[in-house]
Amino acid sequence: MTPIVITFLLLSVAAVSPVSVHRNGTKKMEESVSAKIEKANANVDPGDLTYNLTYGDIKVPMSDEEGFFRDATPCSIIGCKWPKTGNEVIIPYEISRNFTKREKRFIKDTLREFSSGERTTCIRFVRKTELDINYLSFVSHNGCWSYIGQIGGRQQISLQRNSCVFKNIVQHEVLHALGFHHEQVRYDRNLYVTIKYENIQPGTENNFDIAPTNNMGAPYDYDSVMHYNAFSASENGQPTIVAKYRSITNFGIGPEMSDNDYARLNRLYECCE
Repeated sequence: MTPIVITFLLLSVAAVSPVSVHRNGTKKMEESVSAKIEKANANVDPGDLTYNLTYGDIKVPMSDEEGFFRDATPCSIIGCKWPKTGNEVIIPYEISRNFTKREKRFIKDTLREFSSGERTTCIRFVRKTELDINYLSFVSHNGCWSYIGQIGGRQQISLQRNSCVFKNIVQHEVLHALGFHHEQVRYDRNLYVTIKYENIQPGTENNFDIAPTNNMGAPYDYDSVMHYNAFSASENGQPTIVAKYRSITNFGIGPEMSDNDYARLNRLYECCE
């Protein structure tokens, strides 16, 4: 049966384990994107109407003035994609003054990588003008979070200072805004991973619910920047996500988007690769 084409997509990161080197020459493994997000969002109440987060870092918008939430799964492909102008997808953005000059420059440089370098897309992030109605607004609220797809108007992406301003987190949250969900919740994930619910922190089980994703015909990507690591939301130090293939033990640890992330993004927005 042909899978129903619905909203969310997914993305990826490099499979190489990120390592930082200290001045004394010792090496330290960098935290995965999911570990960083979990730490930053630890004090964010997912039921707080100010944040109303689901799947750990996805904000659910109000559907109307009465305060009803629009379900994060799914949004229609047409409704959540950013519009294309000619061969490019122009997305205006602004960055809060609460960020330092260095942090602002880092966010700008990360956005620039979507359209420059060896791997590119047709996504073009440009500074917001007074004429722009729909745009991304990078703010430093509590935690790291983003909406799924375009919701219209001033659309916030939270990158809490000192917690979320990392390349893989910026890419992760921006990819949510472009229409992608987490890799480990895609509709066919049970063919590739096993979720160990007995190891999951009580109250976070919903973060592992399967979502009706549109995978763009792309293979499952253990290296995606949208894939959480094996110990995500673990309450006992035991893995919560186990790959079906025994040879795959490290995943969700990449420092940036994978080749497959770029390919999937280009496929969604019909970019000329």
